[in-house]
Amino acid sequence: MPESSILKVVFSRRMFTAAIMGFSSGLPLLLTLSLLQAWMTREGIDLTVIGLMALVGLPYTLKFLWAPILDRFKLPYFGRRRGWLLASQSSLMLAIIWLGAADPARNPWMVALAALCVTCFSASQDIVIDAYRREDLADSELGLGSSLYVTGYRVGMWVAGGGGFILADLMPFSMVYLIMACCMLPGILTTLVSPEPKTPHGVPRSIKEAVVDPFVEYFSRKGAVWVLAFILLYKIGDTMASAMTTPFYLDLGFSMTQIGTIVKTFGAGAIIAGGLIGGVLMIRLGINRSLWVFGVLQAVSTAGFMVLAQIGTSVPALTAVIAFENLSAGMGTSAYAAFMASITNKKFTATQYALLTSLMGIPRVIASSGTGYMAKSMGWHLFFLCCTLVAIPGLLLLIKFAPWSSNGKKSATRD
Repeated sequence: MPESSILKVVFSRRMFTAAIMGFSSGLPLLLTLSLLQAWMTREGIDLTVIGLMALVGLPYTLKFLWAPILDRFKLPYFGRRRGWLLASQSSLMLAIIWLGAADPARNPWMVALAALCVTCFSASQDIVIDAYRREDLADSELGLGSSLYVTGYRVGMWVAGGGGFILADLMPFSMVYLIMACCMLPGILTTLVSPEPKTPHGVPRSIKEAVVDPFVEYFSRKGAVWVLAFILLYKIGDTMASAMTTPFYLDLGFSMTQIGTIVKTFGAGAIIAGGLIGGVLMIRLGINRSLWVFGVLQAVSTAGFMVLAQIGTSVPALTAVIAFENLSAGMGTSAYAAFMASITNKKFTATQYALLTSLMGIPRVIASSGTGYMAKSMGWHLFFLCCTLVAIPGLLLLIKFAPWSSNGKKSATRD
């Protein structure tokens, strides 16, 4: 693609929309996790109650259950996607304000209810944003659009996490949550000015078409089960390694300041840069080849932790490993998101994409749960070697449906 054409795509309205909607998706996540935990801890809430608050995040895992409703029905304003998007964003903004107005010390269960409303509306927003992005972007634009979405998502997380913690030292948490609610306004304004995507493939006309047909259509494809296996395994090595990196850094002797500065701050910039670089590269390589290249880089970067374990407490070595690992992770995540979008049928986008992203979270919970035991029994060198090797099956599965020889512009599963 000529350089002028690439720049035209990069600075298009569609890419701007993808980035802003990514910001709107990432912002609410930490408002019900780390920021809320900090608030409740400051208020002296029992650790058992704080631990139970993690359950308010269940809607993110179960969102595929109501995604068919958002595929099947259309609100009487703004269109099928924009109508639901505006409703979920407006409700989310009000729920964040309600959460900030609640009192954890006097009524922690009211806080839990408000937080549950935030996650429900946030998960609903995610469903519609994923569907909108798939329908708004051409197949050739999915790579860059997904990378900009991921970049916006991480910026939103940083605003809610880093920004929220800083503001909490300067003002009451109620005011922090009010400010975070106002940060939803760019997403709402983007929804208002963006066009409704076309639906040339039609829409579900009954509950059966919305609930049953997306699964029937998907599993009727050649290699459908192999694709699900790939989604489970592609980032499993990277995920397992990430689960133990903080104990690893501390065990090597790095200070909290060094971890905060290099891993959290510099690392966040590196992963955002990786997403942007990955998006541009996908324009030239296509999604399939990008999955190969970025997947290999992910595996090699995981092996970098073995090198760091050998070197020991070295700030330059830590910086180099974090730069390589986070750049690779950012590129891999962008290709991963683009691939999942590319294999959805536009008639059932919300349901199929919600199912795939829910499935994507399984390794993060199950595979990561045993990493502490593995690291303790194996030692750091062998643990990170296992994390590197476990990435290989996911790469080999690409041979089945995304061979290097294909151009990557269309998923083989939808041929």
